[in-house]
Amino acid sequence: MSILVNKDTKVIVQGLTGKTGTFHTEQALAYYGTQMVAGVHPAKGGEKWTGSKGESLPIYASVAAAKDATGADASVIYVPPAGAAAAIIEAIDAEIPFIVCITEGIPVADMVKVKARLEKSKSRLLGPNCPGILTPEQCKIGIMPGSIFKKGSVGIVSRSGTLTYEAVFQTTNAGLGQTTAVGIGGDPVKGTEFIDVLEMFLADDATQSIIMIGEIGGSAEEEAAQFLIDEAKKGRKKPMAGFIAGRTAPKGRTMGHAGAVISGGKGGAEDKIAAMESAGIRVSSSPAKLGETLVQVLKG
Repeated sequence: MSILVNKDTKVIVQGLTGKTGTFHTEQALAYYGTQMVAGVHPAKGGEKWTGSKGESLPIYASVAAAKDATGADASVIYVPPAGAAAAIIEAIDAEIPFIVCITEGIPVADMVKVKARLEKSKSRLLGPNCPGILTPEQCKIGIMPGSIFKKGSVGIVSRSGTLTYEAVFQTTNAGLGQTTAVGIGGDPVKGTEFIDVLEMFLADDATQSIIMIGEIGGSAEEEAAQFLIDEAKKGRKKPMAGFIAGRTAPKGRTMGHAGAVISGGKGGAEDKIAAMESAGIRVSSSPAKLGETLVQVLKG
């Protein structure tokens, strides 16, 4: 079983006709034939999108129309920040099961409205401000570089886009490969959290070990650690390595991500590392040693 996406996943693109949407749709189509089935643009319904290598996709005026015509079960959003929340809500209203929002810089107030709609829906949102998801040799949704992936046994979940790629590259080089890599994004208000992905990895027989990459700010890593402790008591446990980004960040400073703010004595790197270690995760001292750390864990 693949996590969330596989070769049968049909994806529509909101924001296809823009430069970013066009580039990453071409990349996805080239990656083991990921099923990108249509684009959505309110003013361009009935037109066709054509890629640089002659690829062609129909454009529909709404997400609902695209879903009805193609049977899509996923949507990826490359809409600019001002319109991205509305694009997510349109996908929720169309009952798209899995929505991936790549856009960064969406106002927090907009995401609070999205979150409220999401909680009453059947949709799952990944992101915003994330690199997406990739199941090797099956499906690529988002901006992850497919060339560094290798089909294998490690599930990767990360708040940091760049460090997702680092973990993928190292597990490929170590000969382990990946089942699925999921970038959940670093914004304070988002859809899918660590616990959601860890739950899937624990339930997935193909995923034999897990890498979890967190960063300073918020309490998601501590909550994930507690979840893993509770699951281990029920006999559900897998070998894990991890890393926390921002260990050297000064207190009160926002580091890149809007979610990476340490406030009220919570969200510091040392607390997160301690929580992860208490859950049995071997925390790497450097992102450059993630693959090596996991290999050591697997060797016992």
